[in-house]
Amino acid sequence: MHSLFINIFIKFFFLLTPFFLLSTFLSMTRAMELPAKKKLAVKVTSSVIVISIILFLTGDYIFSLFGITLNSFRIGTGVLLMLSAIALVQGTDKIPTKESDEDIAVVPLAIPVTVGPATTGALLVMGVELQHMWERVVGIAALCLAIVCVGGLLYLSGEIEKLVKKQGITIMCKITGLVLAALSAQMVMSGVLGFLGKN
Repeated sequence: MHSLFINIFIKFFFLLTPFFLLSTFLSMTRAMELPAKKKLAVKVTSSVIVISIILFLTGDYIFSLFGITLNSFRIGTGVLLMLSAIALVQGTDKIPTKESDEDIAVVPLAIPVTVGPATTGALLVMGVELQHMWERVVGIAALCLAIVCVGGLLYLSGEIEKLVKKQGITIMCKITGLVLAALSAQMVMSGVLGFLGKN
């Protein structure tokens, strides 16, 4: 149980691309006062929790509705995740800019910056893989803790920026990309081995 919790926590902490999100959050909230930034951070965190739990719990239904196999989804998600990892390492991920005073907590910060296509796929896959009730409870708890930790980075974004500077955040983005690349390779291999096992 402990190993499952730790595994899911670490996996999703990096899948949520915390340092790219932090960089995006800082760039989109330059003109905001500190209280407004902290309020937005809380709103983004709560939005991501709700979206992630919904995706986690609906994996079975989505797979059966479209007739998608778990292994094919693993491969597809792994490929998307690899593209995200390459973009982070190369520094080519585009940071959205705020063009108006509209609320940015859900779009684009929660979706698609935090919960992008690769994270969505990983949540759906995890929802199908964890079938027992205790596994689902552990999975949701680990997922929520990962999201809260990422939300904590946003809440303390000003202090973190002063501490590590922009270059430090860029370096952490690239490290996150390397971890995501490893996760994506593992996901693709799991899907391929699953297909081979059926043949």
